[in-house]
Amino acid sequence: MIIPGSDSQAFAAALADGSDESLGCVEYQDFPDGESVVRVPDDIERAVVVASTVSDHAHVELLQLQDAVREVGASEVVTVLPYMGYARQDQAFKTGEPVSSRAMARAISTGTDRVLTVNPHEDAVCNYFDVPADTVDAAGVLADPLPTDLEDPLFLSPDESAVDLATTVRDAYGRGESDYFEKDRDYDTGDVEITPSDAAITGRDVVVVDDIIATGSTTSESVAVLNDRAASRVFVSCVHPMLAANALTKLAGSGVEAIYGTDTIERPVSTVSAAPAVAEWL
Repeated sequence: MIIPGSDSQAFAAALADGSDESLGCVEYQDFPDGESVVRVPDDIERAVVVASTVSDHAHVELLQLQDAVREVGASEVVTVLPYMGYARQDQAFKTGEPVSSRAMARAISTGTDRVLTVNPHEDAVCNYFDVPADTVDAAGVLADPLPTDLEDPLFLSPDESAVDLATTVRDAYGRGESDYFEKDRDYDTGDVEITPSDAAITGRDVVVVDDIIATGSTTSESVAVLNDRAASRVFVSCVHPMLAANALTKLAGSGVEAIYGTDTIERPVSTVSAAPAVAEWL
């Protein structure tokens, strides 16, 4: 039975539709003091807990869901993290800081037999779990909502680390080139300097592909650079559309044609589901 976290109900429903698992109805309750509780159906033999940990509250809720399904008799628990929070904190960047992804992975491991996570920012975070953990590559589905008439398309990642994502979307689309921006980040100030790639831009449709868009600052700067270089149209695609604060406003102001994301984080731009890619692993 699929047991959804409160922030992943649409994803869980799509996963149930694409698998042999039934969808359980979970009750969520918040108390005045900020604490919360969940209630799952009773008599569960195999539980697939689906929860994007988009906040600290979501992390706590996930641990409660894992405990609750064990309490009602689940002999096997599979935890699906469509989006794994803290995955970008995969090392201690300054003295005295934690490796937050390791801390979260260890906590999640206590209540599950297996973990699946969709396109984590760093695949190495799966090594932090104390149970078998696998990454699911859902980037290919980002080709589905793109216009079929892209002109000499270029699939461009904001930095070299994400170029494989851009190539995956390019391959799924069926034509075009892939390349990347060079991006230098100052971890003390948070400033990012973007250097345009050497790929020809003028008159081409460009698809900027990334694993996650959080504040939108880097992506909007990338779009602005492409428009300055006379790109025909610029589209933005990402697996995890976090889009915190005024990210959508930044992107709209940069001159982007359209924004596409999956439902690993459920947002208005979640035009395609990553659930079918996960269903193949269940």
